[in-house]
Amino acid sequence: MYRDNTKVIHIGDTVIGGGNPVLIQSMTNTKTNDVAATAAQIQRLAEAGCDIIRCTVPDMEAARAIAQIKKEISIPLVADIHFDYKMAIAAMENGADKIRINPGNIGSREKVAEVIRVAKERNVPIRVGVNSGSLEKELVEKYNGVTAEGIVESALDKVHMIEDLDYDNMVISIKSSDVMMCVKAHELLADKTQYPLHVGITEAGTVTSGNIKSAVGLGIILNKGIGDTIRVSLTGDPVEEVKSAKLILRTLGLRKGGIEVVSCPTCGRTNIDLIGLANQVETMVQGYDLDIKVAVMGCAVNGPGEAKEADIGIAGGIGEGLLIKKGEIVRKVPESELLGTLKYELDHWKV
Repeated sequence: MYRDNTKVIHIGDTVIGGGNPVLIQSMTNTKTNDVAATAAQIQRLAEAGCDIIRCTVPDMEAARAIAQIKKEISIPLVADIHFDYKMAIAAMENGADKIRINPGNIGSREKVAEVIRVAKERNVPIRVGVNSGSLEKELVEKYNGVTAEGIVESALDKVHMIEDLDYDNMVISIKSSDVMMCVKAHELLADKTQYPLHVGITEAGTVTSGNIKSAVGLGIILNKGIGDTIRVSLTGDPVEEVKSAKLILRTLGLRKGGIEVVSCPTCGRTNIDLIGLANQVETMVQGYDLDIKVAVMGCAVNGPGEAKEADIGIAGGIGEGLLIKKGEIVRKVPESELLGTLKYELDHWKV
């Protein structure tokens, strides 16, 4: 697979590339210069399973805040830079573990060279990011529009610029809101480079549409063996990005651990509030470090059979429900006690 052969890059205390686990990223939506709010959000994200966090650095106040934020968090911090090369330098001087730049909007080669000089001194990796929305005019004209080929050429041009400055501590990111264009671009790029790839569908949308587009796009790309770190981009609480990323990785078999909840879609036989119960279960199980499958079924007709592949499950009846283990009915309990019964079993789970 491609990811087994990518270059190993160190980001703080973590590593990506070279077949290491695919890591989950997110981005804060607080004002970076609000140290308390930003650190608090990062802590919430880390607890949800975020491995690497990115913060925007639009001004010097934000760059200086990085030093204080770093004291409050336990995961690596990436500084997101646009336009001003001085922000990239200040972010590194204040302890950023990695910087994200698009050399095309940083300015002259001399300015990029200054950024690379400091990155070399501090051994800070650079994520070279190119988005379809910012593709250079000449490449749009060359390929008669925004295309996967143009995105890849743009990214490799930036990579070669940094390589010419004698630096290869890089991660590449190419993103588009067009899912299939993004897939094609990653396929093309993976054949042309050994740098680790940060994968995401940019501007994917709200929690519903964004999750669908990200699951489809990331699912295809990751299943081809491409991608060393990912972000699910959602218009919403960034914690939702992390939850979705974890589920995508687990679904593809790229990450173990955590309880997987399966539930039936409900039908006319359902006599309990299955939708509410399934949501309560999904929220509850996030606090457990168990690698098991939990089934939440709506009726006693198919519940035991459908839950056979789960380690444990509950199935609703009329005012009551069943506790099921490995497809076998263990006992019957009142509907009001189903959630508590399941929690008790998880609390006392023997591996």
